[in-house]
Amino acid sequence: MNDTFRTFGWPATRIAETAHWAVMLRPAQPVLGAVVVACKVPARSLGAAGPEAMADLAAAAAGVEAMLAATVRPEKLNWLALMMVDPDLHFHVLPRYPETREAAGVALPDAGWPGPPRLDAGRALEAEEAAALTRHLAAHWPG
Repeated sequence: MNDTFRTFGWPATRIAETAHWAVMLRPAQPVLGAVVVACKVPARSLGAAGPEAMADLAAAAAGVEAMLAATVRPEKLNWLALMMVDPDLHFHVLPRYPETREAAGVALPDAGWPGPPRLDAGRALEAEEAAALTRHLAAHWPG
């Protein structure tokens, strides 16, 4: 795994994996259920991931969407490929909702609703909170 995985707490934050992608809890939660979907193939851009990884992204996206629908119940999902600090290919997936959501003992509002996500809002989770939320989300991964 590359440095981007380590930045987001791998392997402690691991929720699920597909052949080419890993889904991790985002330790800083701007909204409840924020996850990172990181490419396991060495790539610094979407086009460099290759056709197999791109095809497998559909499976990863379907899993993320089902998991978050079962846990956070977002009204929308925002997929952001920022890669300004961590250059390896990854997406920040942010569930969006108008009212505070709670799961695994963690409750957070969506400070940016209904506008753009506020990445500066929310908070970094304590280790115990992150572990509990990671387990909760992983338990709802389809399949």
